[in-house]
Amino acid sequence: MNKITTVGLDLAKNVFHTLCCDARGKVVKKRMLRRGQVIAFFANLERCLIGMEACASAHYWARQLKALGHEVRLVPAQYVKAYVRGNKNDYNDALAISEAVTRPQMRFVSVKTVAQQDVQALHRLRERCIQMRTGLCNQIRGLVGEYGLVCAKGVANLRRQIPVWLEDGENGLSDFFRRLLSQSYQQLQRLDEQIDVYTQELQRHSQQNEACQRLQSIPGYGPIVASVFYSQVGSGEAYQRGRDVAASLGLVPRQHSSGGKDSLLGISKRGDRYLRSLLVHGARAVVSQAENKDDRLSRWINRIRAERGMNKATVALANKMARMGWAILANKTVYHPAS
Repeated sequence: MNKITTVGLDLAKNVFHTLCCDARGKVVKKRMLRRGQVIAFFANLERCLIGMEACASAHYWARQLKALGHEVRLVPAQYVKAYVRGNKNDYNDALAISEAVTRPQMRFVSVKTVAQQDVQALHRLRERCIQMRTGLCNQIRGLVGEYGLVCAKGVANLRRQIPVWLEDGENGLSDFFRRLLSQSYQQLQRLDEQIDVYTQELQRHSQQNEACQRLQSIPGYGPIVASVFYSQVGSGEAYQRGRDVAASLGLVPRQHSSGGKDSLLGISKRGDRYLRSLLVHGARAVVSQAENKDDRLSRWINRIRAERGMNKATVALANKMARMGWAILANKTVYHPAS
């Protein structure tokens, strides 16, 4: 009965804590490991179930331990917290992980491949540049506003207006502030160039990836949406149905039911906010163009829009897009519009 069947591994940068349990859940062994000792420790263990929180470096260690023959499951951190007993320490966290990973109704995070992580890194870098550009534009608007200068909304309008302000010698800007504004304008141009480079790389990846090409057959899916959706969902094997994908992205109603009375609120907004926002933006583009079309999907969109309004029709289509995306990946097919 002392055979190790389950291991809870608490991840860190340099010091890892493991807690090994038998089939009854009794603690058999616990060890503190340095980073260089992790692979050797698990290489000497018989095949077992290893649980980890889905946190930083979890996908790397999951791939390494799966290569040793172990079964690895990643548990969302918020689901592990319910199993923590006593004061918080690393061994109690490892024990909570070992208990959570054996629950039959537990939801797990699929282990990402290196290729999926590459695409996710590309999206994160592009998103960071966009956020920096937005912050820079807002700062420029606030600074020039103190000199009585305003500009219409949008990055493109500001990009065109800054050279006009710099060339106008009668707008009240001092020579010192003109130099500062010129430097900010150069910084804005560099951010535009970086965003263009990342966007072109994403488009190139989508063209070379067969799954992304199939996803783009769905209305509302472009190269960027297809690449980030594939990097998150993969082959779709981690989900039993398309609705599970929509639920994991927070595109289903949030419940607050009690006493047999169902109470549905707005969408739950769980999961990846970046992917959810891209799906909503893609759905909004499709909804805005569906009014003059007569195919089956457009008729469904127009009916929802007439009954519930533009925003709810957009979110409903984003939910449908997530479910269709899973069907395309899981069944290895393409979208065929119905008449």
